Amino acid sequence: MFFNRFRRQNVRKEYDQRLLELINSLKEEWDHASQTQEAVADSDMEMEQETAWARQKYFFIYREARIRKIKNDQIQPSVISYDHDNFE
Repeated sequence: MFFNRFRRQNVRKEYDQRLLELINSLKEEWDHASQTQEAVADSDMEMEQETAWARQKYFFIYREARIRKIKNDQIQPSVISYDHDNFE
């Protein structure tokens, strides 16, 4: 009985970690899509839809993580500003 509970916690931790990795990859995908849309002078409706789709996927998975009360101890690269030499 104790072993079964321990195994369930390990499985939950594993899937929580996968969910965090998915959140990070979806955030990078959304950032890439929005940067591409901004960089292209003639952005069309398809490009806007791809950016909106990437945003919706990210927020769907993000809400799931909030419901499961998962905490991330890693800072996403998109949060850090590389404009300055020192981070104050």
